[in-house]
Amino acid sequence: MKAARIGRLRWFAIAVLTTASPAYAQSIDRAEVEKIVREYIMQNPEIIEEALTELEKRNQAAQAEARSQAIVAETDALLRASDDVILGNPDGDATLVEFFDFNCGYCKRAAPDVKALVAEDPKLRIVLKDFPILGPGSVEAAKVALSVKRVAGDAVARDFHVRLMEMQGQINASRALDLTEEMGLDRKKLSEEMATPAVEAIIAANLALAQRLGLTGTPSFVVGDQIIEGAVGKEPLADAIEAVRQK
Repeated sequence: MKAARIGRLRWFAIAVLTTASPAYAQSIDRAEVEKIVREYIMQNPEIIEEALTELEKRNQAAQAEARSQAIVAETDALLRASDDVILGNPDGDATLVEFFDFNCGYCKRAAPDVKALVAEDPKLRIVLKDFPILGPGSVEAAKVALSVKRVAGDAVARDFHVRLMEMQGQINASRALDLTEEMGLDRKKLSEEMATPAVEAIIAANLALAQRLGLTGTPSFVVGDQIIEGAVGKEPLADAIEAVRQK
C-alpha cells in the first residue's frame, strides 16, 4: 500500500513538471526527471498529499453529481413503476426508495428501521424495488413476491413482503411459496405467474435501473437526489427524508 502511494506521488509530480514546463521536460532525460521528482517529494511531501486529497474530494464530488443526475433522469422508473410494492402513505409528500434482496442480512437488519419510519411518519411513501443479486434463491423469492402483487393485489403484497423479510435463513421459491400457502393464496396460480415473461421483465428492469444508478449492493436507498447505501439506521434515513421536505 505504501509503495503504491509513493508511486502515485511520483507520477503526480512528473505530471506537474511536464505540464508546467513541457519545453524543459523535453530537454532533460528520465534519470534527471526522477531525481528532481524524488527531491521534490522529499522536500515537499505535504504539498503532494494535499493535492491527492483534493483530487479524491473532486472525484467523490463528481461521482455524487453524476448519481444525482442519474436519479433525476430515472424519476419515473424510481417512483412510478406500477409493479413495485408501496409501504406507508401512497400519496405521501416524500418518497424513500429501497433496493433490497430477500436474502440480504443487512436488508433484514434495516427492515425494522423501515417499519418504524412508516409508523412514525404518516406522510412517508416507501417504494420497494426487488434487486435480487445474491443468487438464484433471491431471484426465485423476488419472482414469488412480484407474483403475489400481480395475483393478489397491493395489501397482500405488503403483508407478504414484511413476513418474508422477517423469515430467517436462506429464502428460495419453495420457502416463499410455503409462506403464500400459509397466507391462504393459490400456490399453483402463483407458480404459473412466476414463469411469465412479465415477471422476468420487471426483475430485468430493476437490475438495469440499479446499474444506471451505480448501485452495487443491498440495501440501497434513494431519497431525493441522494443515494444511501447499507443498513445505516433509522435516523440517517429520517434526516434525509426531512431534508427533501425542506427543499
